Amino acid sequence: MSRIGKKPIDLPGGVSATVSGQTIEVKGPKGVRSFTATDDVDLRVEDNTVSVAPRGKSKRARQQWGTSRTQVANLVQGVTTGFKKELEINGVGYRAAVQGKVLKLSLGYSHDVDFDIPEGVTVTATKPTELTVEGIDQQVVGQVAANIREWRKPEPYKGKGIKYKDEFIFRKEGKKK
Repeated sequence: MSRIGKKPIDLPGGVSATVSGQTIEVKGPKGVRSFTATDDVDLRVEDNTVSVAPRGKSKRARQQWGTSRTQVANLVQGVTTGFKKELEINGVGYRAAVQGKVLKLSLGYSHDVDFDIPEGVTVTATKPTELTVEGIDQQVVGQVAANIREWRKPEPYKGKGIKYKDEFIFRKEGKKK
């Protein structure tokens, strides 16, 4: 039995869900998101709760049970509070600025990096060395943050680069004479 799959998902006030076939659509204050489940699970909406149940006892049905429940829970969280990733920029002269739909990064290269911000995601630079990526789709928010981090990953000697706010960089000692 899936412990995660058994838990019903409560719909907070202002959030509505509709099921048509294997597709669930969740509407909330931040927007609308939908998810299409596999044929191995049943989706039901009853009394402001969404429940997911397997269709049979096969291994694949039990695997999809917990996965589908988590996906639907992420839809509900996305349309109510949204998702957020925070990035820090460390290094002399490293900075970031948002100009319209373009993120300008100065990362020690001979040129500035222009990163186009995709639809459905907002990137804000609270300070020149701190970035916040926000949106209603967890996968897109995480991918955009990873793409920004990819431009200058943190290095282990001085810790220069772009890192997640809660990330720990394992530091190395330099060469000895």
